[in-house]
Amino acid sequence: MRVALVSEGTYPYAMGGVSIWCEQLIRGIPDYRWQVVALTVDGAEKPVFAPPANLDGIHSIPLWGGRGRPGLGAGRPGAAFAESYQIFLQALITPLDAGGSEQAATNRNLFLLSLRGLYEYAASGGDLSAALLSNQAVAMTLDAWRDLRVDQNGPAPTVADAIQAGWLIEHMLRPLSAPVVEADIVHCSMNGLSTLPAMTAKWRHGTPLVMSEHGIYLRERYIAYLTDDASHAVRVLALSFFRSLAGAAYLITDVLAPHSAYNRRWQLHNGADPERMWTMYNGVEPADFPAATSEPDVPTIAFMGRVDPLKDLHTLIRAFAEVRRQIPAARLRIFGGTPAVNRLYHESCEKLIGDLGLTGAAVLEGRIGNAVDAYHAGSIVALTSISEGFPYTVVEAMACGRPTVCTNVGGVSEAVGDTGIVVAPRDHAAVAEACVRLLKDDELRHRLGAAARARVLEHFTLSQSLQMYRNVYEGLATPLEQSEPARHLRGAA
Repeated sequence: MRVALVSEGTYPYAMGGVSIWCEQLIRGIPDYRWQVVALTVDGAEKPVFAPPANLDGIHSIPLWGGRGRPGLGAGRPGAAFAESYQIFLQALITPLDAGGSEQAATNRNLFLLSLRGLYEYAASGGDLSAALLSNQAVAMTLDAWRDLRVDQNGPAPTVADAIQAGWLIEHMLRPLSAPVVEADIVHCSMNGLSTLPAMTAKWRHGTPLVMSEHGIYLRERYIAYLTDDASHAVRVLALSFFRSLAGAAYLITDVLAPHSAYNRRWQLHNGADPERMWTMYNGVEPADFPAATSEPDVPTIAFMGRVDPLKDLHTLIRAFAEVRRQIPAARLRIFGGTPAVNRLYHESCEKLIGDLGLTGAAVLEGRIGNAVDAYHAGSIVALTSISEGFPYTVVEAMACGRPTVCTNVGGVSEAVGDTGIVVAPRDHAAVAEACVRLLKDDELRHRLGAAARARVLEHFTLSQSLQMYRNVYEGLATPLEQSEPARHLRGAA
């Protein structure tokens, strides 16, 4: 079996939950041959994972570096491009309907059709990048905005808006022009741009497509664009692109593997077919996360994860200030690296610690060699994210026998069950109350910690997770009966 695993900004160039999952999948099924298609910034990234023996190659598709091809011009790309791009714009700019409406379904189909047309334009020798940046494309965008845009009372999009929108679209659609991967299965590690190489493999070779979703890619794009400095018109179009792409990917995917029931609900709302969906929780190897046999000398809250606005460490730090008022000896230890793009957020966390008088009690300790040491360093483990999928850090902490205080996002509550305390996101008072309760009640803390490890052993082991994926791969690789594809896959999964 040859499986191509597609990632965007994660494996093998960055740490994080999705990267850990990719590594587990490749190493955990050693009798398959794997290749990775990685959507990168400029192709200069260096791997942070040692390549497994069964990984045959890593193919980088740089999205934001130089185009590497001449021919950027202001000419007219021709009718083949214009027909597909017109459909693309129609699906993109038509006013939003509810996810389950007939119009929304039509738009998803039109968008998928337009992507195939743009791919075929590139495959037949057309310069798709130049076409997307051409005067013709800019004019078509302005015309579509004028005829279809939602906000008729707001400022009309300008030529500058159309140029910036075209620039964004050109970068995001570069995978349609990349060499097409050859494999028995293409598995996307998330929705969004990573589904484009899988689409081209399906169109060129008929390759079956599997998609996992850890977090909700579309939701995280909405969060990111709240603070983007692009004009309102460009932000609306960019979010419409991601919404349309997510829906198109659900249409073309053979097996959709959400990592929580929460993710499944989002996917159904955006047009996913329930007959092709199976919820597959992340798993950990219990032997790699042994139960802690002791506790730190002082009451300690541990956090393990990257320093990132999505983790909402500001809420955690503010909650800790409340904890210190009731438990003066308490400590907060924040373990995890800071991506270069998040240096300002790291500095804001350090400033908040200083402003609240927590210097020395709350510490950003940076990357740690062994995550187990981070979980064992806390009396409890906290996660105050505003967006998650089915987070490894929670399951790993539970495997270590630590009770957790978490915010109710993504599949967190499905992981924790009744073995920890789950509160609303961005509510630092509720986080503080939960932490104080666990830190002061030894019997409750120890009982929940033991129950947490038992829950992992029953539901969230790596062997269970890997077997589910193996079943799906082998079910897809077997020729499907045209009359009953859903029954065949359901039985395999």
